[in-house]
Amino acid sequence: MTTTFTSPLPPAIDELWERRQEITPSDTDARATIVQAVDDLDSGKARVAFVDTEAPGQPVVVDERAKRSILLSFRVLEMQESSMGDAYTHDRIPLKRRFDGVRVVPGAIARWGSYLAPGVVLMPSFTNFGAYVGSGTMIDTWATVGSCAQVGENVHVSGGAGIGGVLEPPQASPVVVEDDAFLGSRSMVVEGARVRRGAKLGAGTILTSSTRVFDAETGEELPQGEAPAWSVCVTANRVKSFPGGDFGMPCLLVLKRIEEGAEHDKLALNDMLREHGVNA
Repeated sequence: MTTTFTSPLPPAIDELWERRQEITPSDTDARATIVQAVDDLDSGKARVAFVDTEAPGQPVVVDERAKRSILLSFRVLEMQESSMGDAYTHDRIPLKRRFDGVRVVPGAIARWGSYLAPGVVLMPSFTNFGAYVGSGTMIDTWATVGSCAQVGENVHVSGGAGIGGVLEPPQASPVVVEDDAFLGSRSMVVEGARVRRGAKLGAGTILTSSTRVFDAETGEELPQGEAPAWSVCVTANRVKSFPGGDFGMPCLLVLKRIEEGAEHDKLALNDMLREHGVNA
């Protein structure tokens, strides 16, 4: 926990975490506390992480208690069979049932404990346990939002894009995709990497927490594992020498800075990327 943030979830979660090896589904009091905590995540009353926009550098603040409630739920929930049409599931975590103001296209799946704000559009896709998706965001066909991933408002997650999950350890920062971002088709953002506000990733872009980031115009190396705010980025290669020879190692290349507040314009983005031989 940080010293400046107080979780909205009860301190009892921390007490249960300390004796987690003893907890079973038959512990009805523990089960009730944990289920209520996860339900608060499902309703948006609590969330796994958020960007502290008032602090220098706008750090990501993780609610460790929220992560603990998710991990504890696997100890108190028993396997159950459920159905969705002709499809069956056999799992500890049921499917989500709160979709107020959310458009859910047939084939979309979201698990209980994920939050979807009004105005979200789910094409046939998968949203995992503990994830948060802000208003106006589209999760396009075959895209995935991993466990505890935090996706902001007015984000477009294109077809087949993958946002990785970060569940353990509880204090680990999840993947964060901030407001107004664009993730191109088949791009992947994993391992707690961060896409800053308004950043656009070209098709097939890979961003991990250890990815080195470079500015194409200046050659400057930027913070590792982050797509800078209001920029257009693609995966590139940077030559590194090893005893066995010189090899191209993947990196994130910032092709261009764009005007702050620029809206998604797929055609304009495609034109911009095609100048450099890539697509959105």
